[in-house]
Amino acid sequence: MATSESYIPRLNAEALARSRNQRRFVSRELFWRAVFLSGASADFLTCAASVVTAYTLQLHLRGYLQVPTQKVVAVSLLHGLFAVLLLLRDGAYGGGTSLLRVRETESATRTSIQSLLLLFLASFLLRLNFPSTAFLLCLGLTPVLLIVQKQLLASAVRILQAKGCRIDRVVVYGKAETGKRITSSLLYSPQLGFSPVAVVGDDMVGAEDCMFELGYRRCQSVPVQAGPITVALLKSFRCSLLIVAMPYAPAEQFTEVIDIADQAGATIAFLPSLATEGSSRAGVIGDFPLTASPVESIDPWPYALAKRGMDIAISSLLLVLIWPFLALIAFFIRASSPGPALFVQKRVGRNGELFDMYKFRSMYTSAPTYDVSPTRSSDPRITRIGRFLRRTSLDELPQLINVLLGNMSLVGPRPEMPFIVERYNAQQRRRLQLLPGITGLWQLSADRAFPIHENIEYDLYYIRNRSFFMDVAILIHTALFAARGGV
Repeated sequence: MATSESYIPRLNAEALARSRNQRRFVSRELFWRAVFLSGASADFLTCAASVVTAYTLQLHLRGYLQVPTQKVVAVSLLHGLFAVLLLLRDGAYGGGTSLLRVRETESATRTSIQSLLLLFLASFLLRLNFPSTAFLLCLGLTPVLLIVQKQLLASAVRILQAKGCRIDRVVVYGKAETGKRITSSLLYSPQLGFSPVAVVGDDMVGAEDCMFELGYRRCQSVPVQAGPITVALLKSFRCSLLIVAMPYAPAEQFTEVIDIADQAGATIAFLPSLATEGSSRAGVIGDFPLTASPVESIDPWPYALAKRGMDIAISSLLLVLIWPFLALIAFFIRASSPGPALFVQKRVGRNGELFDMYKFRSMYTSAPTYDVSPTRSSDPRITRIGRFLRRTSLDELPQLINVLLGNMSLVGPRPEMPFIVERYNAQQRRRLQLLPGITGLWQLSADRAFPIHENIEYDLYYIRNRSFFMDVAILIHTALFAARGGV
């Protein structure tokens, strides 16, 4: 997570500076330090273990390449040290968790490779003569072990937080869209000890009864309530931290909210776009910079070249390897209902350009070519084999042809139909800055059952943070979660 995006030091400092309970301050500091030390220690041991495991595996493959035990220990300790230092530089121990934890996977993959390059150089300079086969095995083992370990550690922290360990109850006061982003960020970052208990806003009259996290499953939710904010309301939620997210509200309203929070005994924090310039109360919430900032729409040439190279290599390899499987799917589609196996539809690509997108046909040919996508598997437009294809995402496989042709990428915002893009607002049109992709953050999330443009947070997050290793991380998450599919 980039330093500019990390909100823990500033938000904690603001919340704790006005805390009325010094004991809670000490407890939070101790808990945060314990999480930090546990994460760093786990990363060190995991990377060291990956070296020992890789060396053991190469012994079974090429038993004659034996190295003294002290050299194996030295190399493993160096690998652990390099990895922790690189992760520390990368801000991995800040405490916050990114959307769908993709940034954690990206960081684990990138730092693993960087650490092993440093380790290879150190081994050469120190003449440790560590087997090259073990280095190659370690290159594959370290990212996998780190990703698994971080998931387990995050689950352990989440269990502790669920038991009430060092939790501050948070009420988010602001617009519905902003409140959803803040709430989801806090729900996905249990290490912070901030538990959102309600979202309150003056624009919540027509809102749903609850707000779900942005994630793989719609499992965590927070109640939504119409404003205005009152002392009684904050006390009813036992609020210890009030986060104010109200763009363009008058200064008088901020003064009133501050007084209400003081009377309720709650700490208050503002987003940077809402606080006056130079205010010591300003903070940043999660990975989402909530102030408008320009985004570079043209990728740097090294990233663009690497991304295109990965697209061509992976799509070509997959098409060669799985063509018998694709032919079998086409056969079942033709046998189950009349009509072609492939479905071709105009979609809107980068900069609004139209292109022909290929999919396996999952609906009857009598269904309209351009219509709102089904939201239920029981939709009568979907064929029997189509339900299976859509549930497993196998209907998307022909888009590998689009990737090879260059009008799509493996990773990117999902391409939409023209009649929907015509209704986009300015913010939603930002999705069109990039080449559309087969997979992405929205495609992996539970919100894929709902319109793309109504869940723009996923694409905006990717646009702001895109990089080669983030693309790799998204592909890894796709391999792990793609079978959940859609409807």
